[in-house]
Amino acid sequence: MSTSTVLLVEDDGHTRERLAGIIEATPGLSLLGAAESLTSARKILKDGLPDVLLTDIGLPDGSGIELIKQVRANRVKSEAMVISIFGDEYHVIAALKAGAAGYILKDGTTELIGNAILQLIDGGSPISPPIARHLLKQLQPEQSPDSASNEPSLLSAREVDVLTAVAKGYTYNEIAEMLNISFHTVSSHVKHIYRKLEVNSRSEAVFEAVSLGIISLDG
Repeated sequence: MSTSTVLLVEDDGHTRERLAGIIEATPGLSLLGAAESLTSARKILKDGLPDVLLTDIGLPDGSGIELIKQVRANRVKSEAMVISIFGDEYHVIAALKAGAAGYILKDGTTELIGNAILQLIDGGSPISPPIARHLLKQLQPEQSPDSASNEPSLLSAREVDVLTAVAKGYTYNEIAEMLNISFHTVSSHVKHIYRKLEVNSRSEAVFEAVSLGIISLDG
């Protein structure tokens, strides 16, 4: 069985370690290197291109989109895919225009992420369902302002508070203390949020809520 090399670029140490483990545990994949920044990734690329570049977009010293352009501009065939905690329309489209053939969310299962990389190598274009759904919504006719204003909010005010805190990286215990509610209540709110947004993970919930304008990550 042939082995395909993967260059992983992710600035968060814990996430980088997890994703590197997934790559190494997936038959047919080999970890060429794991970089935490644009600069360190470029140093690895000087020694040769990987079969697959798996990169986050927001890096401490630049954008992963720059790496995608660099890899795709080379004559040697290399594939590129973004792996992110969420993806707004601007960054998704920018990554695809730069040459990325896939865009997936970070907190997918080991099997899902490994299979997405293999699918990319086989010529596929893996895109996480929430991102695909959001892109499809952009192609659909917009509602009139009157009809949109008459729609009730999908989440309650308290659920919005909880999800906003989740999006900022706070733990359930920290959220409970901030909002003066119990850990159990926070957990219950999160379950209701997942059900209402029809998602199964934190990153999907954040992505969907940002896409729908329910929460904002600004500030």
